[in-house]
Amino acid sequence: MRGSIERGWGWGHCAPSPLLLLTLLLFAAPFGLLGEETRQVSLEVIPNSLGTPQNLLHIRAVGTNSTLHYVWSSLGPPAVVLVATDTPHSTLSINWSHLLSPEPDGSLMVLPKDSIQFSSALVFTRLLEFDSTNVSNTAAEPPGTPYPPYTLADFSWNNITDSLDPATLSATFQGHPMNNPTRTFANGSLAFRVQAFSRSSRPAQPPRLLHTADTCQLEVALVGASPRGNRSLFGLEVAALGQGPGCPSMQEQHSIDDEYAPAVFQLDQLLWGSLPSGFAQWRPVAYSQKQRDRASALPCHASPLHPALAYLLPQSPIVRAFFGSQNNFYAFNLTFGASTGPGYWDQHYLSWSVLLGVGFPPVDGLSPLVLGIMAVALGAPGLMLLGGGLVLLLHHKKYSEYQSIN
Repeated sequence: MRGSIERGWGWGHCAPSPLLLLTLLLFAAPFGLLGEETRQVSLEVIPNSLGTPQNLLHIRAVGTNSTLHYVWSSLGPPAVVLVATDTPHSTLSINWSHLLSPEPDGSLMVLPKDSIQFSSALVFTRLLEFDSTNVSNTAAEPPGTPYPPYTLADFSWNNITDSLDPATLSATFQGHPMNNPTRTFANGSLAFRVQAFSRSSRPAQPPRLLHTADTCQLEVALVGASPRGNRSLFGLEVAALGQGPGCPSMQEQHSIDDEYAPAVFQLDQLLWGSLPSGFAQWRPVAYSQKQRDRASALPCHASPLHPALAYLLPQSPIVRAFFGSQNNFYAFNLTFGASTGPGYWDQHYLSWSVLLGVGFPPVDGLSPLVLGIMAVALGAPGLMLLGGGLVLLLHHKKYSEYQSIN
């Protein structure tokens, strides 16, 4: 495993090296490194041939010579299977009766099989909650006394067809615990909003992750649920499917530019293998208000990856259907907030966003404001040297033209 994410905000505490500045100046590009600049994107809720509605969303993004398939589902815990092929003609095949059986192996396929260049999965297994009342160390692990987690496989989810929006290429899985004796979710819900993109752009609201046609975005929002403590911190347990004998790795990227997410100078990434490959990318920040400004920003901490036994994790039928039962999973926890400062307790609201894609992760170019500041900062010494040189030259010329009257 190549490194791990340290606990901490990661906001502006690292002074950029001269090499980083030079690299950013030479290679800053507004749209990052793209596999396909545009794709034809379609969203489809796959109907269950057996009649009962099931939440299975297929995003198909077709490029010139490739296709990306994102299969999202709330069968079991919320999960996504990501498949990249080297043909624009690959298709998804589902055997519903087999998928809903106790042994769903092989019931979900992308055809032709020999066109698959990359495949993996993410599973969101548990919603975590901690009591941080007596925690003064913001880097504590865990960040407080844990409450029993909410297992997302035990949630009841809405019919995703009702939220499907072809105009924005988005759909939302919204759920709450089926068994909730404490009624903490009586007026609350947990939502997973999925959005695809046909070209490069950036959302209007923070964290304003740069997306490309090779990515889709997940926004997780906890709204209205009653915390079990006065200063509860929430988190997510996430399981990533490993590729072969290797394991995914975590990476941090630092920047000198925070225009798109004020006071956040870092990007965190989960990478499957060496690039170009699959990736998940997020800023280490969440928000405790819908307007998502700097005042409502919360630190997002990611724990190191660790191997997880599949039988100890809530099972995702679509992951097993595509990959079979013999898999290597690596789990990590994301926790949002700290014991001091703003928190979920302010407005009973929490949101966090992540990009998922294939290829090279999007690279933020320097904003026009920062480029202007750097141009002035780097240009002023040059102008001073040029001006000084001209003064010396003129001064020398004046004396060279002096002639004696004798």
